[in-house]
Amino acid sequence: MWRGRLFFLCLALALLSGCAPGGPVAEAGADAQLPADKLIAITFDDGPRRNTTERLLDGLQERGASATFFLIGKQIEGNEDLVRRMQAEGHQVGSHTWNHVRLQGISRETLQREVGRTEETLEALLGGGPYWLRPPYGAVDAADRELLQVPMIKWSIDPRDWEKLNTAQVKAAVLENAAPNQIILLHDIYDTSVDAALEIVDTLQGEGYRFVTVQELLEANGIQPEAGVLYCSGDI
Repeated sequence: MWRGRLFFLCLALALLSGCAPGGPVAEAGADAQLPADKLIAITFDDGPRRNTTERLLDGLQERGASATFFLIGKQIEGNEDLVRRMQAEGHQVGSHTWNHVRLQGISRETLQREVGRTEETLEALLGGGPYWLRPPYGAVDAADRELLQVPMIKWSIDPRDWEKLNTAQVKAAVLENAAPNQIILLHDIYDTSVDAALEIVDTLQGEGYRFVTVQELLEANGIQPEAGVLYCSGDI
């Protein structure tokens, strides 16, 4: 019964937030690479930051957990080795614009510059993308979505770690809402968030969860991500 309530809650939130409610679910026996049960995605915004991001990568590697990093373009310089390491260790790398600009109420030229410059930097560093986008604050004007040539990712669990700056509180907020196919939002620029993230991974792995990238999460649920569409989770 709780799963039914969760479905309708997620659907209502998706409609209110503008997130796509998902796509076709893979039929039994379909060629999904990962089982759709007990998968969860943990994502990190606003990096890279030398000390915290490096420590996070060390912890994820020790635990065999994959994550998705949405990077601010202007912070890549000087941290190129960390970004290459993300890719080499199986994490998904995406864009969080160049200057962390809200993509609402801005000119199309500014939007294209903010997204395009980060995309070009990632392509030069890592090779061809596409590099999915997380719009700052999770929002973009509907009329501008046609300009975006990549899928966009929001989240379904937001513990407001940037506000709490408290490891125990952030961990508790995530674990209280954790469920299969959810997308967790954290920021790898805070020590408290890195500590919380690694404790969250330990706890949920102990409960049988597997941490995958956002792309893997959607594909495991038979969702074919489309450019300009905003996704909140792997649930339909």
